[in-house]
Amino acid sequence: MHITDTAAIITGGASGLGEATARHFRAQGAQVTILDRDAARGQAVAAEIGATFAETDVTDETSVAAAIATARGAMGRITAAINCAGIATGTKTLGRDGPHPLDVFRRTIDINLVGTFNVARLAAAEMAGNAPDDDGARGVIVNTASVAAFEGQKGQAAYAASKGGIVALSVPMARDLSREGIRVMAIAPGIFATPMMRGLPQEVQDSLAAEVTFPKRLGDPAEYARLAAFIVECGYLNGEVIRLDGALRMQ
Repeated sequence: MHITDTAAIITGGASGLGEATARHFRAQGAQVTILDRDAARGQAVAAEIGATFAETDVTDETSVAAAIATARGAMGRITAAINCAGIATGTKTLGRDGPHPLDVFRRTIDINLVGTFNVARLAAAEMAGNAPDDDGARGVIVNTASVAAFEGQKGQAAYAASKGGIVALSVPMARDLSREGIRVMAIAPGIFATPMMRGLPQEVQDSLAAEVTFPKRLGDPAEYARLAAFIVECGYLNGEVIRLDGALRMQ
């Protein structure tokens, strides 16, 4: 599958890793539909790069189905789904204010894990109707995990659990979709210079960057985007999680 022939939906495409991926894919000639809850920002990015936008709640089946219909109408087909939508929460299992609020845990799992699966399953149903290439391939799904899935920090019980679920999905989903010729991969980013991270004080950013083995800096969202594009084009990558973290191993 060549990036120039790709028709991709990208969740969370209005900012951060998703926006970088949408921009890179369009620059490489792919068709792109951005799925995001932020209508104002999503429409602005889509207009700037020549993409389509669909306001989407990834946790809602009807919303995602409508977005996929919009994408199909705009691009003619869907051959790639890049799941970048997600939230990060920081709450200890038992803190000074008491136990971890259950609604916060549920919301994190619902958006990061259930939302990813919701988009993946509906996108797969759409991809299954594509004409196969010489390898029999009809599409590829790239999900976003995190190094927190392996080395979660204090206060990351909900976030790490949601990202651990993404890791665990990779092989069974790849096996489930092998008959349809759909590959499934995941990227596990380390500490990236997303808008959320850039909002932290500079000394905090520098401290985090110092923990990276090499290079000692925050990851560039464009590096995530380039890896996602490589996964799309490399047809033998399937059922695996790739760490993108500068060899960071959180203590």
